[in-house]
Amino acid sequence: MTVGALVTVTAYTVALGSNGWLWFGWVVLGLITIGMVATRET
Repeated sequence: MTVGALVTVTAYTVALGSNGWLWFGWVVLGLITIGMVATRET
């Protein structure tokens, strides 16, 4: 799921170019990914 979301956001980055919402989405995805990794390891 997370990998699919990263692929989708990457596709949007290529299609739309960078904007504020896109960077916000990257930050949220990064935090979710870090959270999932942290909870999986414990």
